[in-house]
Amino acid sequence: MSGTYKDIGVSSEGHVGVVEIQRPPHNFFDNSLINQIADAFEAFDRDINIRAYVLCAQGKSFCAGADFANRPQTGSAESGKHLYKEATRLFRSKKPSIGAIQGPAIGGGLGLALMPDFRVACAEARFAANFTRLGFHPGFSLTFTLPRLIGQQKANLMFYTGRRIGGEQAYEWGLADVLVPLADVRKEAMKLAAEIAESAPLAILSTRETMRRGFADGAEIATERELTEQDWTRKTEDFKEGVKSYAEKRPGNWKSR
Repeated sequence: MSGTYKDIGVSSEGHVGVVEIQRPPHNFFDNSLINQIADAFEAFDRDINIRAYVLCAQGKSFCAGADFANRPQTGSAESGKHLYKEATRLFRSKKPSIGAIQGPAIGGGLGLALMPDFRVACAEARFAANFTRLGFHPGFSLTFTLPRLIGQQKANLMFYTGRRIGGEQAYEWGLADVLVPLADVRKEAMKLAAEIAESAPLAILSTRETMRRGFADGAEIATERELTEQDWTRKTEDFKEGVKSYAEKRPGNWKSR
């Protein structure tokens, strides 16, 4: 199965499926990577042997988002298929999933980290919605998923400041469900998935459908709103400055135009 994918590894262990992002060190994403992950999840959903799956990553970062410094257009409309619209496929997966967050999950990478049902993280993990630091509006359904997870006020704090939240604070806030040493992140994610897989599969599917009812629709509605705001904020001078200042690791020299 793994041979059919370019940027991910796909495997299984018992009743647990594993998708490993393989674009180290930072695992920047684009339409192709998101679609590969979605294809793998849909394949797991069709596989009666798989009852839960783990999303993990090689390298230093879990996913550092889109590589704006080298590809400023990453994430913009490509042949009418916008990156974040493609990502809504992920939210329609049917089986429980666990994210193994071993490093930074930044921008759209945070959106990807919030897609699974649970997150296992370590102190070295970093979570940031840094869109406003880049000069544009958040995306990847984060305006829906982040407040749902940690509450409106904490989500506002992350959106408005763009600050990075460490693994320990993420655990305190409920952004991460399990906190373990770095070396144990993937093992603990597999352990949690295996524990879920011990429950009756049809009962799990039924319960998850109830618990996440409207979740994918809510994420999709949020994405439409986000895209409306992203389309114009990405055309501003501030966005160009944001990408430049972020790459140069300095505060933005904003012009409000």
